[in-house]
Amino acid sequence: MKKTLIVGNWKMHLNTQQASLLVRRLGERVPQHRDIETVLAPSMLTLQPISLEVDRRKFRLAAQNANAQDLGALTGEVSFAMLSGLVHYGIIGHSERRKYFAETNKDVRAKVAAAVRNEITPIICVGETRVERTNHETKQVVREQVVTALRDLTGPEAAEVVIAYEPVWAIGAGRPASAAAITEVVAYIRLIIEGQFGKNVADAVRILYGGSVEPDFVANILSIDGVDGFLVGGASLNYQQFADIVTKAHQLAAAKEQHA
Repeated sequence: MKKTLIVGNWKMHLNTQQASLLVRRLGERVPQHRDIETVLAPSMLTLQPISLEVDRRKFRLAAQNANAQDLGALTGEVSFAMLSGLVHYGIIGHSERRKYFAETNKDVRAKVAAAVRNEITPIICVGETRVERTNHETKQVVREQVVTALRDLTGPEAAEVVIAYEPVWAIGAGRPASAAAITEVVAYIRLIIEGQFGKNVADAVRILYGGSVEPDFVANILSIDGVDGFLVGGASLNYQQFADIVTKAHQLAAAKEQHA
């Protein structure tokens, strides 16, 4: 069975002292689970100090973003090459990057390729806006995002990536998308990947849900066929909520294994 993947995206929050405190509190409350992979994505500033104190048996680290070029005269930028060996994952194409920094599908494609060549697993964010959903464009938007992001990869490389379905209209809304909406899009994402790389690759890819993820919603969403975990935003800054999410995910994974 694939490990359930829980990723906490801290976004532009917490200075080095606050980040260190959150890691310590999470370390006290999140045990090591063999069926759960827990990933923390602090800001770029705090990644290096956090890497020195985090318990690597319990947590892996992710970068929230990086530049597609490995090196160059790009003042202020950090590349995936620089992050190699420091992080295991890289979040790519988050809706906030697309909205506020004008990242295109082509930009995402280049970053995915950069992450893979530097042995960092991409967590590729896809999802539609409220306007796109209202206009019945969800499948078209998601298809373009997924196909373009994976275009430069081989089948074995694509099998290792993570796709995070984050309907933009659900982020910060207080409630996640409906089970029916999540089920439809997750199944469609696997169908897209199957068309590109075959069924084995489509089955291997882990697909996460993101958008107003809180402990109360864990069981219902993880019960959806094809959902392999969460990309957590605001709740990841609350050590009690994030620990509860991990605990509930573990309980559900353990129950599934018993009945397998």
